[in-house]
Amino acid sequence: MNINPINGAKVNPYQKQLQNQPSVKQKSNQADQVEISAKAKEMQQGNSLVKARQEHVNEIKQQVQNGEYEVDAKKTAEKLKAFFDHRA
Repeated sequence: MNINPINGAKVNPYQKQLQNQPSVKQKSNQADQVEISAKAKEMQQGNSLVKARQEHVNEIKQQVQNGEYEVDAKKTAEKLKAFFDHRA
């Protein structure tokens, strides 16, 4: 007995799914846009406090490199004691 499939091998079971899928839209030539808020622009410019701190750090670095920086041992000890007393 010979059994022949209906419509033979010409049937594509996925053809119906392909026809039901929405077509892919063509990409438009619009460019992406980014808007930066005033607050974000302000943050990008940097804070004057940060600039002042960086200047102070640079001054101290220069003093250390020149051998001119002197550490006040008493003040350092007081700060360390206060730190560890507060921490405990």
